[in-house]
Amino acid sequence: MSSSSSSAKVTFKITLTSDPKLPFRVVSVPEQAPFTAVLKYVAEEFKVPASTSAIITNDGVGINPSQTAGSVFLKYGKELSLIPRDRVGGNSH
Repeated sequence: MSSSSSSAKVTFKITLTSDPKLPFRVVSVPEQAPFTAVLKYVAEEFKVPASTSAIITNDGVGINPSQTAGSVFLKYGKELSLIPRDRVGGNSH
């Protein structure tokens, strides 16, 4: 049991909010994984650019990706949303 803490995983259910069908992906990652890697992976799964995407909570709170997956899980829980930023204001006018 001594090595169990180093291999602990967290699971996220991440929904693509820009799609009316609201597709989602469930991903399990090590607690110590950088959350930027989770963002990149999920963005690729949804075929949206990771560099212009953000992950938010279901309450609309933006999540800073420069923390560990375990930290994000503890603060925000497992249900999150991916938003491609080009759909959020930006160049509408």
